[in-house]
Amino acid sequence: MSAEQRKKIIILMINMFIAIGSFGIIIPILPAYLASINQGGTAAGLMIAIFAGAQLIFSPIAGKWTDQFGRRKMIIYGLVGLTLSMFIFYAVNSIWLLYASRIIGGIGAALLIPAIFAYVADITTFDQRAKGNSLVSAAMSLGIVVGPGIGGFLADFGLKFPFLISALVSLSAVVFSIFVLKESETAQDTQSMDAKTETMLRKITLSVKKPYFIPLIITLVMSFGLMAYESVIGLYLDNQFNSTPKDIAVMVTATGIVSVIVQLFVVDRIVQRFGEVNVLNIFISVAAIGFLLSLFASNYLIFFLISLIIFLSTSILRPVLNTLISKMAGNEQGFAMGMNNAYMSIGNVLGPTLAGMMYDVHITYPFMLGLILLFITLMITMAWQKRSLHAKALS
Repeated sequence: MSAEQRKKIIILMINMFIAIGSFGIIIPILPAYLASINQGGTAAGLMIAIFAGAQLIFSPIAGKWTDQFGRRKMIIYGLVGLTLSMFIFYAVNSIWLLYASRIIGGIGAALLIPAIFAYVADITTFDQRAKGNSLVSAAMSLGIVVGPGIGGFLADFGLKFPFLISALVSLSAVVFSIFVLKESETAQDTQSMDAKTETMLRKITLSVKKPYFIPLIITLVMSFGLMAYESVIGLYLDNQFNSTPKDIAVMVTATGIVSVIVQLFVVDRIVQRFGEVNVLNIFISVAAIGFLLSLFASNYLIFFLISLIIFLSTSILRPVLNTLISKMAGNEQGFAMGMNNAYMSIGNVLGPTLAGMMYDVHITYPFMLGLILLFITLMITMAWQKRSLHAKALS
């Protein structure tokens, strides 16, 4: 890459890191904060589901606007949405206004993230694109790791203090982008784009006939189960083991570090050795065993270690599923990856919603739900593999 390309990539990385990190700051504090306003598992699940739902619904429109109005504007507007969401979160205690802030945040994320990756595509050649995307993705992963760790320690200065810091950090990204980020200066063929625009429902209907439909279903079911787990883990630690925001921050940060290390250094090696299909079977099984063991964890440390196993498995499963779908998609890469994101988002919406409601009935029910869904995922995977082998034998 040229010096100018590297400069632009660094600016995008800073924006992505700040945006994701500022949101991550609130994760360890959320259980204690919700308890302080007399809310429980249902609210915790909806906080995640509403954000993911707004992002899913608004993504097709945001993608269209990114092409029509330029990457820079959408990046700035997206950061403004995230900033406004954080300020509302800091300023109010009404649960309905908090839900409204999550809608605004989800729309902001829908504007921001596709625009950043489109910007990368504009300023890189085809051969450079994978490296550019991986650098921005690394900044995203780093934000996921660093944000919760900072939030846990900021909680010592007051329960709402991390929300204020998150809003101010996000605001700094807005100012930074206004003065430093320049448009990618790539002409967009908006007319041809408009002609190809289809509703999300129509795209999902088309995906049913694709050869990678079963991997998409696996993605949805797995995302459902895993988000059911992740959405209530903070509340569970607080209620079951009297964990502090620092304890929750340490767990979230540690599992994030494990995910980054595994994705950078492990996934490619084990896929080359065992193949995508075998890796799916192995680590869906490992994740399911982790869910089962979590039901019997007697203290914070044991639950922590079990969670590391679960997150290690998921950090392997997600890129493996992405690769499998990509290989089966042929020349439909854009459509396939869009559907992969859509199916994952549906799981991200439904999982936390149902898990939060179940948590308020009994705190172990979300983990039982995750275990059942991972078992169903394994059965679907094995049946699909058996059918594929039979089809190959007949051909």
